[in-house]
Amino acid sequence: MGTVTKPFLWGASTAPHQIEGNNVNSDWWAREGLMPGMERSGDAIDSYHRYEEDMRLLAEAGLNAYRFGIEWARIEPVPGHLSRAELAHYRRMIDTAVRFGLTPVVTLHHFTSPRWFAEEGGWLGDRAVERFSSYVTAATRILDGVPWIATMNEPNMLAMMVTAERDARLRPDGAWQSPTVDNQPRPILPTPDPEVGARLVEAHHAAREVLRERTDAAVGWTVANRAFVARPGAEETLHELEHIWEDLYLEAARGDGFIGVQSYSSQWVSREGIEPHPPHPDNTLVGTAYRPDSLGIAVRHTWEVTGGVPVLVTENGIATADDERRIAYTSEALGHLFAAADDGIDVRGYLHWSALDNYEWGHWEPTFGLIAVDRETFERRPKPSLAWLGDVARRGRP
Repeated sequence: MGTVTKPFLWGASTAPHQIEGNNVNSDWWAREGLMPGMERSGDAIDSYHRYEEDMRLLAEAGLNAYRFGIEWARIEPVPGHLSRAELAHYRRMIDTAVRFGLTPVVTLHHFTSPRWFAEEGGWLGDRAVERFSSYVTAATRILDGVPWIATMNEPNMLAMMVTAERDARLRPDGAWQSPTVDNQPRPILPTPDPEVGARLVEAHHAAREVLRERTDAAVGWTVANRAFVARPGAEETLHELEHIWEDLYLEAARGDGFIGVQSYSSQWVSREGIEPHPPHPDNTLVGTAYRPDSLGIAVRHTWEVTGGVPVLVTENGIATADDERRIAYTSEALGHLFAAADDGIDVRGYLHWSALDNYEWGHWEPTFGLIAVDRETFERRPKPSLAWLGDVARRGRP
C-alpha cells in the first residue's frame, strides 16, 4: 500500500476569518465593502461560538482530524498587547477537538493579519518578520500537545495578494476580484512578486525555529498547488511559471516536518503563459475546470521539489451546489492520491476543504462545504458528502 502512515488523518479544514464572524481588528475586515461587488463577512457562520457543534458533526461522521486557524488579529489587537481571553478561547478549541477524537491541525496565519500590521507596512514592512515571530512565540503558550502546526496558509497566494495591493491592481471594471474566484475568461490575478515571496519564506523560517524550540509539533506550511501541465513545446515556460507560483515556496519547505498540499484544479501552460479556463458547463462555481486528477499531479510535483517532505493534503475540494458532484470529485481525487502513495510518496492524511459552507474572501455564493449553514439561524445541515467521507475514513481507503 505504499507509504501511507497509520493513523492516517481523515478530516476537513476551515479558516478563522471565513467562519468565525466579526473579526473586526483584521485587515480583511477593514477592506471588506470598499470595492464594488465585495461582500462583507459580518457574522460569517458564527463558528467562534459554535465550534463545538462543528467539531461534533465531523467526529460523529467518522472523521479523526480537524484543521482550523487561530486569528492573530484577535490575539494581538494592538502591537504588544496580548489577549489572554482569546488565547484561552483557542486553547479551548484545541481541547475540544481532542475530546472529540479529532487531531488538531492548527494554522497560525490564514491570509488575515491585524489591521495595525497592515498599516505598519504589512509583509513589506521593516518589522514584518519580527512582528510575526513575536506573535508565533505568544501562540506557543496554547499549542502544547498540538501535533501539526502550519505557520502560513498558501504563501504563494498571499504573495499574489500583497503584490496586487502594492501595485493597486484592480479588475478593469473596478470590481472586487477574490483571490479564490477565477470568474473571468482570462487570467486576471497578478503574478506574485518573488521578492514578496522571499519575505514570506524568511517569516516562515523564523516561525519554524520558534515552534521547533517551544513545541513538539511537526511544523510546515501549506502551498496552493497550481498543477500546471505544459502544452507541447512549452516546457521552459512551465518551469519558469512553476518557480514563481509554487516552487519557490516548496523549496523553502525542505527540512520541514510536513508540507501541506492544497489542490483544486489544473491549468494548461502554453508558450505564451497560463491558459485561462475556457467557459464550460463542467466548470466549478469559482470558474475553474473540473479536474480531480489535479491532486495527484500536485502531490507528485510537491514530493519531487521538496525532496521527500511528508505530504499532508490540507485542502482539496470543489465549489459546487451539487453534493453528488462533490462526492464524485472527491472520490476520483482520492483515487489519484492513493495511487501516488502506492508509488512510494509519504502521504500522512487528507483534509477536505471545507468543513462548512463559508465566506469565500469577498463572496458568499461559492459553496465548498461538507456541511451547509443557514446564515440567518446558523443551523448546521450535514450534507451526504460528510457521511460519505466518514465512511471512507472508517474503511481507511477509497
